[in-house]
Amino acid sequence: MNNVAIELCGITKRFGSVVANSNVNLTVCNGEILSLLGENGSGKTTLMNMISGIYHPDEGQIIIGGEAVSINSPHDAFNYKIGMIHQHFKLVDLFTAAENIVLGLDEKGKFDIKSVSKKVAEISSKYGFDIDPSKKIYEMSVSEKQTVEIIKVLYRGADILILDEPTAVLTPQETRKLFDILRRMRADGKAIIIITHKLHEVLDLSNKVAVLRHGEYVGTINTSEADENILTEMMVGKKVELNIERPEPVNPTDRLVVEHIDCKNRDGVKLLDDVSFTVRSGEILGIAGIAGSGQRELLEAIAGLQKLDSGSIIYHNPKNGKTEDLRDKTPLEIRELGVRLSFVPEDRLGMGLVGNMSVVDNMMLRSYRRGKSVFVDKHGPEELAQKIIKDLEVATPDAETPVRRLSGGNVQKILLGREISSSPTLLMAAYPVRGLDINSSYLIYDLLNDQKRKGVAVIFVGEDLDVLLDLCDRIMVIGSGKITGILDGRKATKNEVGYLMTKTDREEESSDAE
Repeated sequence: MNNVAIELCGITKRFGSVVANSNVNLTVCNGEILSLLGENGSGKTTLMNMISGIYHPDEGQIIIGGEAVSINSPHDAFNYKIGMIHQHFKLVDLFTAAENIVLGLDEKGKFDIKSVSKKVAEISSKYGFDIDPSKKIYEMSVSEKQTVEIIKVLYRGADILILDEPTAVLTPQETRKLFDILRRMRADGKAIIIITHKLHEVLDLSNKVAVLRHGEYVGTINTSEADENILTEMMVGKKVELNIERPEPVNPTDRLVVEHIDCKNRDGVKLLDDVSFTVRSGEILGIAGIAGSGQRELLEAIAGLQKLDSGSIIYHNPKNGKTEDLRDKTPLEIRELGVRLSFVPEDRLGMGLVGNMSVVDNMMLRSYRRGKSVFVDKHGPEELAQKIIKDLEVATPDAETPVRRLSGGNVQKILLGREISSSPTLLMAAYPVRGLDINSSYLIYDLLNDQKRKGVAVIFVGEDLDVLLDLCDRIMVIGSGKITGILDGRKATKNEVGYLMTKTDREEESSDAE
């Protein structure tokens, strides 16, 4: 028992009538990396939030060092040397790395930036981090911000670390570097728990894998004895086919031609820089890039949500053969032109759905038009809501439940289902499987392929390069607002895409497979 870092015994957590975790037992040892798997809504994050002091269990015990403890706040968790690195970083952009690392610490005496920087340098040297303590957070890449979060908990003496989707927005190179660091931490005796949906990473990094299903503990398996099919069956409770189809495009024709578009933010910084590419009917064009490279601005420009400084966005209407320039048109003007364009934004509840509205009411947002009647007919939206809930296996009490009460994965299913229901000719999906479990992810891939077979031009912005390489016909890489290359999805490699993701000089790259 001396090697056990933390043990959970009979942990149960309820939110009203909803049981998030039921009688969960889990053990994590020192010098071990444990991956925690489960479908969306299986209770993974809730369980980890109890360890990190955000929630308190209704039943059961948390045992550390052989003794039952009560963790009522993140401060209590730090006292027990537990630190959690959340998927959405909790950093102050205007502060430096060093200032963020010590923020909230009750240290005696005057704040000494030199001593803080020295300790940060010692931690960095020990585990292989690369960080400038004096650098402002707003100047950092996503991987640098993550580094600050990890060092922040290590600075506080954490021996038990919890990482929530740590590779969600990292390049392959950054992921490999993070894994090397985590292995060094494991060798130093740290106990590490990782919440992730990427099974190949689980098998590459972990010693053991624990699985939750519907809030209950299914079991723990040694990674050496597992494969993707075994883990998926444990999560879902049945065999799942883990093959992404990629049907050949049938009679592809130009649907959207983007030429030399530019846009700047309020400070005059270019968000998109001379971007040109073509999207064809019956194909999936993947877009890869480090987070914040211009993917969002590009899709919003096409959807009429982002003003451009120059360039054109030419849409070829398959209904009448006419072409229209979508540049600077509002979403309503685009619809009035007869353009059947659907947009699944990255910010689901900020732009895609209204959190306080029910599933049915969110269906109405797609079809409601001003001026038709003072009364609203809910029959059609109700039927659509029920169909999406059934077809996409949405976990919700009923169609009248506010979407903010649903898990992120179920919110994404509702949003994508609503957009596809409008029978688009161009479908843009930004990170449609982010945070989704493996079963739901493959359901989304099938939906995108169904649209492709119907002749829809699909733009898929993704972060998992394995999926991009398996699903997409072409992969366009964007870096710092520029197109750094367009590759054949059937021939490209992860290293090629990863290299282009970090490349900034467009003129040196000649591998355009368009």
